[in-house]
Amino acid sequence: MDENSLPQRLAGELIGTAILVFVGVGAVPATLIVNGSAPFTMADLGMISLAFAAAVVATVYALGPISGNHINPAVTVGLAATGKFPWSLVPAYVGAQLAGAVVGAAAILGVLGSKASDLGLGIATYGTGVGSVQAFTAEFVGTFILVLTVFGATHRKAAPGFAGLAIGLVVFGAIIPVAPITGASINPARTVGPMLIQQLAGGQVHFAQLPVYVLAELSAGVLAGLTFAALSRTRAARREEVQV
Repeated sequence: MDENSLPQRLAGELIGTAILVFVGVGAVPATLIVNGSAPFTMADLGMISLAFAAAVVATVYALGPISGNHINPAVTVGLAATGKFPWSLVPAYVGAQLAGAVVGAAAILGVLGSKASDLGLGIATYGTGVGSVQAFTAEFVGTFILVLTVFGATHRKAAPGFAGLAIGLVVFGAIIPVAPITGASINPARTVGPMLIQQLAGGQVHFAQLPVYVLAELSAGVLAGLTFAALSRTRAARREEVQV
């Protein structure tokens, strides 16, 4: 038996999500601290996007063999909706991801100090003048692109060994247009964890926005999974289904 135990897999999801939040979300207050009074630029956004991408690439290769490195409830639910992951394990995986996001956000405070909270802790929030419909659309589109890429990059016909790079690059790319609208969470765990820690730290949190993020991200994950399943389904697979 070469399969990892459930506790090992859950630990992998917790650690992977914590790394994603600490490196990616932590890059936001770190950038603001370094910038001081200087204006936030496109170059700053690029560096934050690169931090998220680097965390994804690293965890895919380091933890993918253990847990699959979902590190995103939208990915987990999308896989379950297409029969590639058991629904019975979804609560455990999502719970581990949420716990990891909380740990990662707490680590940001531990490393950068209270100034990180003063600067918003990198929590996902609407941009100036952005309403719920626009925010939902931005998070839905960004998450859909991410999860569709996860399915394609890990498909049996995909070029072997490149999944981490492909997923990391799409995270980098998706953040660029979505971040000005919603902060580009594209991950329910990344949305919730920093919000909870920021609340505990006494910072401002717009919890009324949370349902829009979570609904957009989870529905996009399911639709992306079903879309890829429809696109990749072959005649041979359909014949096998009929025979079964």
